[in-house]
Amino acid sequence: MFVSLWEFFYGHFFRFWMKWLLRQMTGKCELQRIFDTYVGAQRTHRIENSLTYSKNKVLQKATLVVQSEVDKCVEDIMKEKNINPEKDASFKICMKACLLQISGYKQLYLDVESVRKKPYDSDNMQHEKLLLKARISKQWADIGFQGDDPKTDFRGMGILGLINLVYFSENYTSEAHQILSRSNHPKLGYSYAIVGINLTEMAYSLLKSEALKFHLYNFVPGVPTMEHFHQFYCYLVYEFDKFWFEEKPESIMYFNIYREKFHEKIKGLLLDCNVSLTLKI
Repeated sequence: MFVSLWEFFYGHFFRFWMKWLLRQMTGKCELQRIFDTYVGAQRTHRIENSLTYSKNKVLQKATLVVQSEVDKCVEDIMKEKNINPEKDASFKICMKACLLQISGYKQLYLDVESVRKKPYDSDNMQHEKLLLKARISKQWADIGFQGDDPKTDFRGMGILGLINLVYFSENYTSEAHQILSRSNHPKLGYSYAIVGINLTEMAYSLLKSEALKFHLYNFVPGVPTMEHFHQFYCYLVYEFDKFWFEEKPESIMYFNIYREKFHEKIKGLLLDCNVSLTLKI
């Protein structure tokens, strides 16, 4: 209750007067002050919040701008806030960079969601090629699918789960072989492919909840793409394998407990405004 009241009064009264006072003292608007004070994800995050909670419609709409309209949006903001490009030459560059990250994150989610919604289709040659070998084979069980036909295992994450598995094996081949070998451990083994698809769901849920913003705003200076999502997935696969063997679960039956523990660990790391979770080999 107290928090809700504070948010109401801050958003409707205190914030307005605080911004007005600081502008009188510094001669700069809130956006300019943010650019002067912060860098990296902190800068983009604060710019995003400033635009979102602004009473100005032009600024509010800036958080919804598409990439092709970013330049015009920056010009509109500068006009609305009376920012002279000759007196503040860096504003245009900084604002464009922030808007590309903000709009890029939203577009990345839409792109990931679009792939996730596509079911595996045996009649689609591109899907079949991704498998790299016969779809129905005893070999599938060896890499951690639940049966001879992996089609049902992709159901939850659609073709996204398969794309992530293939990306990791193609871009981190030696690490993929190493983790596959460790997943066959007689006591601490786990289903490599099923866990991989499970980690796709984890990466997807973190993206959807916007928990990946600090990471992507730090890791990608421009527009985040599917490539960066795949890179984060690879980080999760590599780190989960280490986490699993460090924890030494008594049985695979406890997977959900340790999966959630790992999830909480990652969410904790992502709260750091300076975070950049990259796979370091």
